[in-house]
Amino acid sequence: MNVLVVCNKFPFPPTDGGQIATFAMIRGMAEQGHSVTVAAINTKKHFYDVSNMPNSVRKLADFRTVFCNTDVTLWGTIANILFSRLPYTATRFVFKDFSDLLCSIFSEKQFDIVQLEGLYMCAYISLIRECSKAKIAYRAHNVEFEIWNRLAVETKNAAKRLYLKNLSKRVERFEIAMLNQYDYLIPITQRDGETYNRLGNTKPQFVASTGIFVDDLPQCNIPQEQTVSLFHIGALDWTPNQQGLLWFITNCWQKIRQQNSNIQLFIAGRNAPQWFVEQLSVDGVVYVGEVPDAHEYMSQHTIMIVPLLAGGGMRIKILEGLSYGKVIVSTSIGAEGIPAENGREICIADSAEMFVEAITMLIKNAEMRAGIAQNGASFVKRNFNNETIVKQLTDFYLKSL
Repeated sequence: MNVLVVCNKFPFPPTDGGQIATFAMIRGMAEQGHSVTVAAINTKKHFYDVSNMPNSVRKLADFRTVFCNTDVTLWGTIANILFSRLPYTATRFVFKDFSDLLCSIFSEKQFDIVQLEGLYMCAYISLIRECSKAKIAYRAHNVEFEIWNRLAVETKNAAKRLYLKNLSKRVERFEIAMLNQYDYLIPITQRDGETYNRLGNTKPQFVASTGIFVDDLPQCNIPQEQTVSLFHIGALDWTPNQQGLLWFITNCWQKIRQQNSNIQLFIAGRNAPQWFVEQLSVDGVVYVGEVPDAHEYMSQHTIMIVPLLAGGGMRIKILEGLSYGKVIVSTSIGAEGIPAENGREICIADSAEMFVEAITMLIKNAEMRAGIAQNGASFVKRNFNNETIVKQLTDFYLKSL
């Protein structure tokens, strides 16, 4: 099967959730013998020099890319509000240069499937229809408007809340307008698939979660006794992560420290703005910044916190943390799309009191930590094996062509 994967950012190296989800799919399809071509916008924020790509990655697909500056600007925001009904989050990814790249690829190759990674690549559906007879699959990484709506609800600043509500409505209109323009809907979670159906999707759908390469996982040895520490890892330029961490530090951290005076919270992630780093200057909180090796960083710490109050889709970092034998304490929103059992494979906390109680209990009980960690690692291996997930998806495509 010949597949074109269309991305709004270059998928390598796979550092954030979107890149991880896309690269796992590319690698999975290639390893199963399918011919994969990748068309990606190479953004300023996620720029990658393709000439530096390792041969092991280069051989997976025919990678094509063009540089486009998708940075948010004040003038761009104002112009969008005044002169467009489309969301700025969508118009930032529409470029003639990228359209030309797609046309060039279609002039060279024929495809069975064009898989669009994320909502904003749906803006190119009409162009793809003009240039190709391939079936179009929209891989929905999340229900996009929900993220902005949840952010608006949790935002205290009145002006910012008004803007986020407006953006949420625009994204929702765009999302609904894109419904059924594709041939297949490929949500990452069952919940998102059901939400799209309620919004009006009538096209065949197949839920394809982001998978973990089980054979790549390190041996999971859970120590019974160690210096306990808390940690977070994730993109620190992503508003939901910023919002959730500041909420945790403001509402939970001092209460946890009162009962466990030596405990520390380590925060790692890329692209943290200076104003955010300054707000992390709290006793016991250690800002690490971007780390070269996520597994090595995780191995140094004990309890992973995911205090998301907004977001959508599925948190890939939770899957990685579980697979590495880390105990996760997350909100229900953070754990959406991951059907792990609370208290057995993950700990769910939806209030400050629940976070404090869960973390304090885990700090004091090494046996509980080890049990949940082992259960979580086994859960990921059973349910999120990338080889199985990609095989099921490509079988779905082949049967539908």
